[in-house]
Amino acid sequence: MFSFLAAGATDVSPLFALLSLVLIFAVLMSLLLAKLKQNFLIGYLICGVIIANAGLLGFIPGQEAEMDKVISHLAELGIILLMFTLGIEFSLAELKHLWRVSLIGGGIQVGTISLVGASIIWASTSFPGAEIIVLAVSVALSSTAVSMKSFQDMGQPNNPSARTALAIALFDDIVVILFLLILPALYGASSDHPVPVEIAKAIGKGVLFLGGALLIGKFGITPLLHAVARTRSRELFTLAVVALCAGIAVLGAALNLSPALGAFAAGVVVSESIYRHRIMADIMPFKDLFLAIFFVSVGLQIDLKIVAGDWMRIVGFSVLILMVKGFVAFNVARIFKLRLRPALLTGAALASSGEFSLVLLAKAADYRPADESIQQLLLSCAALTMATVPLLMRGSGGFGKFLETKFGFDQKKHPQAENLTPSSHIKEISDHAVICGYGPVGQALNEALKRSGVETLIMELNADTVRSLKAKGQPVLFADATHPEALELAGIHRARMVAFTFPSVELTNAAVPLVREHNPGIVIMGRVKFASEIEALRELDIDVIHDEAESAVAMIHSAREIYQRVTLTDREIREIATQ
Repeated sequence: MFSFLAAGATDVSPLFALLSLVLIFAVLMSLLLAKLKQNFLIGYLICGVIIANAGLLGFIPGQEAEMDKVISHLAELGIILLMFTLGIEFSLAELKHLWRVSLIGGGIQVGTISLVGASIIWASTSFPGAEIIVLAVSVALSSTAVSMKSFQDMGQPNNPSARTALAIALFDDIVVILFLLILPALYGASSDHPVPVEIAKAIGKGVLFLGGALLIGKFGITPLLHAVARTRSRELFTLAVVALCAGIAVLGAALNLSPALGAFAAGVVVSESIYRHRIMADIMPFKDLFLAIFFVSVGLQIDLKIVAGDWMRIVGFSVLILMVKGFVAFNVARIFKLRLRPALLTGAALASSGEFSLVLLAKAADYRPADESIQQLLLSCAALTMATVPLLMRGSGGFGKFLETKFGFDQKKHPQAENLTPSSHIKEISDHAVICGYGPVGQALNEALKRSGVETLIMELNADTVRSLKAKGQPVLFADATHPEALELAGIHRARMVAFTFPSVELTNAAVPLVREHNPGIVIMGRVKFASEIEALRELDIDVIHDEAESAVAMIHSAREIYQRVTLTDREIREIATQ
C-alpha cells in the first residue's frame, strides 16, 4: 500500500509528505498513549524513531540526501516554533515574582551541573573548549515541556514543586537565549578577534536587537494591532500576528542572528502588547502541535542501528545524568524550604536533559557538526532521560514516604517560605469549613459562610492571594489539598465541611481519600464542568455541583421571567437541567 501511495505522490513536496506522515502517526500514537495514560510528548519522540527506522521514509518521494535535508528543515521549523511559543510565555512579571528561586536556584542548578559535566567531558575526551562548554550547558538544561505536562497530568500544576521547577525553568530560558547569541562567537572567533571580545559583541548585538524589537512592538506593531482589532476580524488579527512574527524572525536572520532568536523576539514583542491574552488564545492552541513537530523531528534523527551498538554507554550516561541532576535539583529545592516529598518531586521533574538542550546542540551543529556517534549518544540520552521523568515524578511520593517511615527523614518541621505558616488561631479553629481554592466560587462561598457566622479556612497556592487574605485576618494556608500534611494543618479532623471549589476531577479524586482518612464523617463538596465527570465524583460519595446544570437552571429562570407563560416549577426546571 505504501509503495502504491509513493508511486502516486511523485509530485508531492517531500516536506509536505513527511509532515503528513508525522501528523498521522502522532495522532495514532496519542490515541494509544491516552489509553495508557502516558505523556504524549514521549510518544512523539517514539513516533519519530519508528518512522525513521521502520523504513517508512523510503516511501516518501526524494533521494536519501534530499530526505536528510527535509528532516533538517522540519527540525529547524520545530525549533523556530518552539522558540516562538517560549517568547510568548516568557514573563518578566513571573521572573520578578520568582526571582530568588529563579536566579539563585537556577544559577546553582545550571552552574553546578555545567561544572560537573565540563569536568567529565574534559577528562574523557579531547574536545575543544567550545564543544565542552556547549555540551556541559546543554546537559544542565532541563525539560520544561515534559515536567510541566507531567505536573498537569498529576493534577498538581500549581503546587510548590511545580512553582520551584517553573522558576528554575525561567533561568534555563535565559541561558538558552544567551547561548544562542554567543554560539557564533564561540565557534567562529579568529586569532585576530579574541573569544571574549566576540562574545561581548554578540551579546551587545543581541541586546540591541531585542531592545529594538520591543521598541518596534510598542510604537509600530501595537498601533497596527489596534487598527486590525478595530476591524473585528479574528482571521485578520491572527494573520497579522503570524505575519509580524515571521517578519521579526526573518529580520533576526538577516542581521546574522539565528531565526530561532528572531522567533523568540517575535513572541516577546506580541506578548508585551495589550492584546497578550487575545494572542495567546489564538496562537497557544497550536503549542502542542509545535511541540509535536519538534519532538518527532528529534526522533527522526535517532538511528537505532548506532544506538544498539552503543547502548551500554547511552544507558550509563543517562543514569548518570538523572542521578546527578536529580540530586542537585533536590538540594536546591531543600535550600528553599521545600519538604522532603515536594523536594523529591522537584528533583525528579528537573532530572533530565530537555528540549532546549536539543535546540542548543542543533544550533551548535550548524557551526561545527559533531561526529555521528556522539550526535546519536546525545540525542539518545536526551530522549531516554525525558522519557524517564514522568515515571520518576509518579514514584517520588512513594519513595519520600518510604524514607520518612523507615528512616525518619524530614521529621523536623521546616518553616515555609515567606512567612506563610499557619497562625495559632488556625491550630485552634474547629467546626469550620475548609475551602480549597479561592477563585470566584471560593470567594463567594467564603463570604456567604462568614456572613452566616461559620468559621472558614482557605487553602490556596497563589502566594499573592495568601498574603492578601492574611493581611485581612482570614485564616488561610499556603498549601496543597492533596498533601496529608496540609490537611492536618487545616484541622480537617475538626472540620464539618470541605469544599473543592475548582472543577478538577483529578485533584478532587486525589484529595477525597485523604480527607476521609482524617475525618470519615465530614461533608465533602466537589465541582465538575461536564456531565460526563459527575459519576466519577459521586462514586466517592460526595455532593457534586455541576457547572453546566447550574447555568441551565439560571438561564431557564431568566427565560421564565421574560416569558410569563412559562409555568415550570423549580423542581421541573431542576429535572430538565440535570437530564
